Amino acid sequence: MEQEKQDLRLFDLARRQLNLYPNLTIFAHKVNHEWKEVKTSEFLAQVDAISKGLIALGVEPNEKVGLIADSSMEWHIMDFAIQQVGAVCVAMYPNITDADYQYIFNDAEIKLCVVNNKSLYNRITKLQESLYTLKYVFCIAEIEEARNWKEIIELGKNIKDETLQQRMNAVKPEDLATLIYTSGTTGKPKGVMLTHNNIMFNVMAAREITPCQAYDRALTFLPPCHAYERMVIYTYMYIGITIYVAESLEKIGQNVKEAQPHIMTAVPRILEKVYEKIMKTGQELTGAKRKIFDWAVKVGEKYDPDSKKRSFAYNLQLKMAKKLVLDKWYEALGGHLVTVASGSASLHNKLARVFMAAGIPLYEGYGMTEASPLISVNHYQKGVRVGTVGIPVKYVEVKLAEDGEILMKGPNVMQGYYRNPEETAKTIIDGWLHTGDIAVLEEGKFIKIIDRKKEMFKISGGKYVIPQPIEKKLVESYFIEQAMVIGEGQKFASAFIVPNYGHLMDWSRSSAPELIGMSKDEFLSHPTIVKKINSEVRLANKHFGNWEQIKKPIILHNEFTVEGGELTPTLKMKRKVILEKYKKEYNELYKSDNDEE
Repeated sequence: MEQEKQDLRLFDLARRQLNLYPNLTIFAHKVNHEWKEVKTSEFLAQVDAISKGLIALGVEPNEKVGLIADSSMEWHIMDFAIQQVGAVCVAMYPNITDADYQYIFNDAEIKLCVVNNKSLYNRITKLQESLYTLKYVFCIAEIEEARNWKEIIELGKNIKDETLQQRMNAVKPEDLATLIYTSGTTGKPKGVMLTHNNIMFNVMAAREITPCQAYDRALTFLPPCHAYERMVIYTYMYIGITIYVAESLEKIGQNVKEAQPHIMTAVPRILEKVYEKIMKTGQELTGAKRKIFDWAVKVGEKYDPDSKKRSFAYNLQLKMAKKLVLDKWYEALGGHLVTVASGSASLHNKLARVFMAAGIPLYEGYGMTEASPLISVNHYQKGVRVGTVGIPVKYVEVKLAEDGEILMKGPNVMQGYYRNPEETAKTIIDGWLHTGDIAVLEEGKFIKIIDRKKEMFKISGGKYVIPQPIEKKLVESYFIEQAMVIGEGQKFASAFIVPNYGHLMDWSRSSAPELIGMSKDEFLSHPTIVKKINSEVRLANKHFGNWEQIKKPIILHNEFTVEGGELTPTLKMKRKVILEKYKKEYNELYKSDNDEE
């Protein structure tokens, strides 16, 4: 594929926006509980002021600068300020472990870091003795003991505009823009090296498939240190969309109603929570209203985005279901959405269908940090196939290896892993990025991911078990929150099951009132609940071959969380960590089975 040329560096996006749409509001964020709009010119003035301060502090081209902050306008000011001086932004999640911070800071040789709150400031300063190159830590929030990031602006007041301009002019599109450390599900984090060019090609590909125009509104709440949300925000800037920064995950519902966005991104876990909230509201209805709600949801679950596959009779039912129930879902999300992009993990088919039936334009995509990150997406121009991650985007070429692994090539492929040529050589072979994901092609072009290559395993009979589709089916149950398939080398497959405690409590009020008042541990260990979970597992098992079916599931009482170390910041399961944590339960299950022989 012939590579086109583009001349934009990422930090040029704001100036390009200023030239094209001089009066545009680039960001809107809450200040003292009120939305404050920030014009592109104001945003750029702050970016330039910080850039000058970084020069005054001695930040050199290609030097790595740390940024640890939640979603905020300030995050993006820092990002562009670092890039403008030719330095490399190393954006980190605010919720990773101290060990990960130590590894990343020392691997990238970070001298200067900006954090956004007191808790992060305290964490980094406590670690400072083991962060060998770190000299400066600045905090965005104003706290007594910390150097505030406004000091950076003060320090830069003597730096001339010409000096900054010279530094900006020296930055080339092929230069390194960022290091993004992968979440380390399989070991130490790896620093993915992405250039301005890598990400800009992805931005231009994303622009092609985004049905929005300048002056539309977007809502952002996912961490911008994640390659997905970051590239999407650069795309908003490229189009000229005003970016509303949500206050927090807890306030998304309120912020959606206030901002009335045309576009937003989500991860399946958030969409599941939205769906559960709607379903809970529906289940509180009684009589005819409850029956209508349940009927409308059932109609939605059968929705096919391909209009040719919908019958006349179904369309009549859908029209009625929308009028009576489903249109209210769309209104609850602001009433203006033209795109909700879902990525980072697999989306339940049932949930995707019912949201789309409600007029919520949900497009599932696929990517990885090493691809800047977008590889493929379902979208309004080329069609949507539920259960797939769509077709490759512009500039991206995809093929499947003999074992079904997705291989991709394009100008968005990373330069490699920072200071890790061995891993780079294993991942990029003859220009093809080996994704580690196994897929099949539907209709010859729609990519359907089956599993991670490293997560497939054999049971002792020699048959392969592919965890992801089984886990996906299990968590479709209203009563199962999380599931992880286990049993490598054993006689049968089993699973760690985390029940949905709230939903089981609701169920027990009418079906098992004798359980009310028990502690959580007593409740989840009770034979009635164990029987209920087992019946849900049996329902899921019907969809799989005998060797894939889950036998003797292990019911866990605590949810997998980022804080507990079982999930990565992007909510992927750390399988090794979970297996280690529940090693006793695992050994007991398979030991008792072996004893029976």
